[in-house]
Amino acid sequence: MKKDFLEYKDFIGSVHFSTEDDIFFGKIEGLPDLVLFEGSTVKELKQSFEEAVNDYIEVCKELHKPVMKTLKGSFNVRINPELHRKAYNASLIKGISLNQFVQAAIENQLAG
Repeated sequence: MKKDFLEYKDFIGSVHFSTEDDIFFGKIEGLPDLVLFEGSTVKELKQSFEEAVNDYIEVCKELHKPVMKTLKGSFNVRINPELHRKAYNASLIKGISLNQFVQAAIENQLAG
C-alpha cells in the first residue's frame, strides 16, 4: 500500500489532513531538523513543501551544515528465522555474503 508522500529534489514530505483545522500539513522526512509545511489545498500544500525544501537547503548552505541526515550504511533487519535461513542458504549457493545478498535484494526492489 502506497502512503501519501510528496517528492521534490530527493526529499520526501509526509502528507496529512486535519479535519479539525481543515488543512493539509506535513513534514520533510529524514532530516536531522524538524521542517513543517501546510496548505489549504493540494496545490498550496505542494507549493509549501517545495518552498520548505528550498528554504532548508539555503539555510543549510548558510550554516555550512549537511542537508541530508548522515546514514552509516549499516542497519539491523528483523525477519522471521525461516526467512533468515532461506536468505542465508541462498547467499551460500550464490557464493556471496548475506550482506551482499540483502544489498542485491534491496537494489532489485528499488530498480523495479
